[in-house]
Amino acid sequence: MKLGLKIDVDTLRGTQEGVPRLVEVLKKHGAGATFLFSMGPDHTGRALRRVFRPGFFSKVSRTSVVEHYGIRTLLYGTLLPGPDIGVRCRDVMRATRDTGFEVGVHCWDHVRWQDFVTRRDAAWTHREMELACERFESVFGEIPATWGAAGWQTNAHAARFEERFAYASDTRGTHPFLPVWNGHAAGCPQVPTTLPTLDELIGLRGDPVQHLLMLADGRDHVFTAHAELEGGKLAAMFEALLAGWTKQGYELVGTDRMPLGRLPRHEVVYGEVPGRSGTLALQGKELIG
Repeated sequence: MKLGLKIDVDTLRGTQEGVPRLVEVLKKHGAGATFLFSMGPDHTGRALRRVFRPGFFSKVSRTSVVEHYGIRTLLYGTLLPGPDIGVRCRDVMRATRDTGFEVGVHCWDHVRWQDFVTRRDAAWTHREMELACERFESVFGEIPATWGAAGWQTNAHAARFEERFAYASDTRGTHPFLPVWNGHAAGCPQVPTTLPTLDELIGLRGDPVQHLLMLADGRDHVFTAHAELEGGKLAAMFEALLAGWTKQGYELVGTDRMPLGRLPRHEVVYGEVPGRSGTLALQGKELIG
């Protein structure tokens, strides 16, 4: 049994502080992981546009955004200029790769991608992705093998761009699949997140750790952590999860180690996930024939 660990890195603070902490915790437990980096400016403060999204205030009140991200991060892109993560943090990024973890691309500008990609055309989408991939190459000296969309937000144009990657992890679902958009095959294999995230469970479940361990039912799974959360205030919960999954017999690996084989074709659809505001890209029905 394999449990893939995907670490989304959204902010400057998450890269500088959360990533090194997570590396140490993962090494302690003998766990692999895939770190997906935001490569461009940190404009976290602009996420305040989401106040009108259904469920936004509920999630903020449950997960204490200020406590996890810090006041300074929440001003980037508004009252403070957005620092360039790929320039400021290239040493942290390289050290993560050199320690033995898979690294990939999360986005160029996290807030811009998450808030606008579902409504943008091919030119806008591909430009964002090209900027991120060019910066990745300048940091690591190699082309990226994987992409994991910020906030599980994506579109068919992004899927076509991703055909150059070995796999992507843009969706929520139950098992790896080949994506189909509006009846047309597009993209590389998808390795979806199969388990809820900790921040989706806090305040809604009595014990998020025990709930996640209960959901690990002997099948392969993928869990997404965030450097700002599990690399910060939620570190103890994350470490308890690693210990629990190991005790259950899971091999903790990067998402590049998840078995693919002959994959079914599934439509990509948008829908809601309990505990998270807005709609996300989901693994839809299987297409036969």
